[in-house]
Formats: sequence, C-alpha cells, structure tokens
Amino acid sequence: MFKKIGKSLLIGYLILFILSQILTSCFSFKMNRKEVDKVFEGYKLKPVQHKIFVEGQPMNYAEIGDDSLPVAFFVHGSPGSWSAFVDFMKDSVLLEKVKIVSVDRVGFGDSGLGEAETSLSAQAFYLKPIVEKYKKKGKKLILIGHSLGGPVIARMAMDYPELIDNLIIVAGSIAPELEPHEKWFRIPMDLFPIKFLIPAAFRASNHEILYLKPELEKMLPLWKNIRQPVIVIQGKKDQLVSPENAAFAPKMLINSAKVDLVIVDSMNHFVPWSHPQLIKNAILQSIKP
Repeated sequence: MFKKIGKSLLIGYLILFILSQILTSCFSFKMNRKEVDKVFEGYKLKPVQHKIFVEGQPMNYAEIGDDSLPVAFFVHGSPGSWSAFVDFMKDSVLLEKVKIVSVDRVGFGDSGLGEAETSLSAQAFYLKPIVEKYKKKGKKLILIGHSLGGPVIARMAMDYPELIDNLIIVAGSIAPELEPHEKWFRIPMDLFPIKFLIPAAFRASNHEILYLKPELEKMLPLWKNIRQPVIVIQGKKDQLVSPENAAFAPKMLINSAKVDLVIVDSMNHFVPWSHPQLIKNAILQSIKP
C-alpha cells in the first residue's frame, strides 16, 4: 500500500515538474530571435544581443542605436527580461537622441534563467562590465530601473558612481520599511521541491523578493553617496509597490544634484507599458546639458 502511495506521489510530482517546464517556456518573459525579427519587421534598425560572462555568470543584453549618442540603459523588474523595453527600441524619436541598452538581470532571460541573485551589490557587480563598456567611450550614461530594477540601479550609483550620470527610478521598491509582509507564502514557494514546480522566471522572482528587504536595509547608509540627478516616476494606483516609495527618495537623496518627482494619481505599477511617454520625457530631460 505504501509503495503504491509513494509511486503515485512520484508520478504526480513528475507530471507537475513536466508542466512547470512547459510553463517556463510560456512564461520566460524573453523573446527568441524569431519573435524579435517579427516585432522589428519593417524597421530600419533592430536590437543586437550580446552575452558575456562575469566570473562565470552569464549576462545577456541587447543594444540598438548610434554608438556616438548618450546611452539609456534599462534594467527590468521581477520577473522580466531585456525585452520588457522593446517598444522604446522602436521609438525613432528616442533613437535620434540616445543609444538604448537593455539587460537581462541575473536569473532572468538568458542570464541564467531561474537562478536568482539575492544580493543587490552582486547584481550591480554583474552589471558593471556592461555599463563600463559604454562609459569607456566617454558618453553620458543614464540608468533606468523599473520596480526591482530601481534599487539595482541605485546600488550601481552607490558602488560605481564614476560610471553613472543620471538615474530614473520607475515604480521602484527602494524603501525597506514599505516592503509587504509576504514571507507566509514566499518561504514555502522557495523550498524544495515546490520551487521546481514553479516556472523558472517566477522561481527567480520569488527568491530575490524574499530577501529584498534586508538588502534594502544594507543600502540605507549609502543613499547619501548618490550625487547624480535622479528622476522618480510613481503612480498612486500602484498595487505592487507602495506609492510611498516616491516620498522615500528625496528624504534619502540628500546629496543628489537634483531630485524630481513625477507622480500620477491614476497610474499603476506597469509604467513602461501604460505611460511610456513619462520615461521617454525623463530620458530626454536627463541628456540635456
């Protein structure tokens, strides 16, 4: 009897595991080459992807535009991939002003899908060689971070200030005290074997969000080191990141050259898709002399 139960459980787990792998292909949040070609069909330019290894960690990113222009460097939220910002790469007006680079953060897209990095400092370290590549050309570099990408770009400015000229934090989860109390479901989802029954992008997302609050607390004494101009974009209808995160920014950015808040009462969390013009305007503002 017990053997039959054990065999049934094993079969059930295998079925769920296979389903999770199928769902991973559906919910990977990344575009394959054919999908990219289709999206950019008829366009003069299309993004080119590159992959480098930073101490063994694969880092994938895409670029589009003129090498002589300032760089708008996008960092996605959780989950996500470089293709979250693909519509910006199709904007001909924007491409006349900036070269666009968008990265797969660790654990997402083609940067080791499913294997998240909980340390924000380490995430900044893995991004550094890519950012450095463009900064070495002497161009102005603007970091744009959406959601969890917000604290990642802030950490970049804290750790590598010489590489960053401007920050644009979009619906960023930057205040540790505003992190929601979600351990009751995130901890079980992070345990074996449950975590392997979750699509890889969601597994990585759950793992890094589970440890986000202590990582944000580590950053508290470092906000004063950010001297670059910062634009914070936030919607008051955001159900995923507390709108109060926007008020946290100017309190902490005491040495920033300038802090601008763009608050929209009716806007939710998904700013890059619902209000892309706000990000576009922030980029254009950031490249002004």
